[in-house]
Amino acid sequence: MNSTHVVEGVVDAGPTSLLRFATAGSVDDGKSTLVGRLLHDSKSVLADQLEAVEHASRNRGQEAPDLALLTDGLRAEREQGITIDVAYRYFATPRRRFILADTPGHVQYTRNMVTGASTAELAVVLVDARNGVVEQTRRHAAVAALLRVPHVVLAVNKMDLVGYQESVFAAIAEEFTAYAGSLGVPEVTAIPISALAGDNVVTPSATMDWYGGPTVLEHLETVPVVADPSDEPARFPVQYVIRPQSAEHPDYRGYAGQVASGVLRVGDAVTVLPSGRTSTIEGIDVLGHSVDVAWAPQSVTVRLADDLDVSRGDLIAPADVAPPVTQDVAATVCHVADRPLTVGQRVLLKHTTRTVKAIVKEIPSRLALGTASLRGTTPTPPTDSQHPAPGELAANDIGRVVLRTAAPLALDAYADSRRTGSFLLIDPADGTTLTAGMAGTAFAEAAGAPAPEAADDEGWDF
Repeated sequence: MNSTHVVEGVVDAGPTSLLRFATAGSVDDGKSTLVGRLLHDSKSVLADQLEAVEHASRNRGQEAPDLALLTDGLRAEREQGITIDVAYRYFATPRRRFILADTPGHVQYTRNMVTGASTAELAVVLVDARNGVVEQTRRHAAVAALLRVPHVVLAVNKMDLVGYQESVFAAIAEEFTAYAGSLGVPEVTAIPISALAGDNVVTPSATMDWYGGPTVLEHLETVPVVADPSDEPARFPVQYVIRPQSAEHPDYRGYAGQVASGVLRVGDAVTVLPSGRTSTIEGIDVLGHSVDVAWAPQSVTVRLADDLDVSRGDLIAPADVAPPVTQDVAATVCHVADRPLTVGQRVLLKHTTRTVKAIVKEIPSRLALGTASLRGTTPTPPTDSQHPAPGELAANDIGRVVLRTAAPLALDAYADSRRTGSFLLIDPADGTTLTAGMAGTAFAEAAGAPAPEAADDEGWDF
């Protein structure tokens, strides 16, 4: 099936569309087995890879190949039978290409799930049919909601161990769907599977004739993921200024980068942020050729009608729908470093192609999922009110922060744009990534937590 993308008369035809998706679930729910089964049954495993898995399985005393070994590549993962790091796999079917992120299930690896799902258009959350929805299931649903993953699949695994009972599947699907809906997850597709036996992974199950929905692969191949870029405001972070100053191009001044969202057209009135200066797009160059229109995620060079002071880190946006410029950033973050993030800490904030100094003014709250339960109660989203003003965030913590930056940023709310509403906090001493941030109230607002007030500038040294 060919994919054809049209933007007002411009056609971008490719052989297949691309889906980025992530898997998540509790320990021993069978994520790696599902991924292995998906790769094996879709004929996406090379002969030498399968031979290596069969050899490793025999050495462990297993008669059948352990398909989980296709993704658990680290030695510690194979020895412990768990997933530790995010395992990326690339495969394709005649209908679509896939980039898969198999993420760990342990609580202490929540940050890895955030990494794997940050660019995903779909998340597969596994649940063991014997255990139902557990705390880690809710945690992964919350992360999917925080990251605004458009599509969520609930894969109720190990149906063979509960006698393929429809009632077990229906109860789990109802509980998870209600909980995910309370978090603002827009869509949940529930599929009963047995990754070990292959039921409803690539081929329909012969033992669950009561289920009439798609298999996992069929859903992955058909879920709509190609959005019309013209539906979003244009955002163009400048990555590099091109000034050849050659005899052939003595006056050429172009701004190179990747269109983060939306559509740019020659003649558009634009604003350069954070300076606020305005101009119009005089030309757009793609691979040495001039075009009239460009759209996300194309890499292009933009030429403006006026000679403005534009440099790396600036953002070119339509004059009528430009993002707000601010030095006070309230955000929901996931802390990924081993050392904690503390109030008063000085960091670097990287947003698109711009990096500025910043300081942590407040950490108003930390999200607590352990007390959130739907069993026997009205479905309610988790709340972080149990941990007000924690003072710091440890590894894998999700919380709210208020930052003050040394220079203004053109920052969208993450709810409006995953590309230009996200940022990283970096240790200025050694360049270590500390925190992944989502600008705006994000999930905390949906959970009923009040938005933090921006602190005043007293005591600031920039």
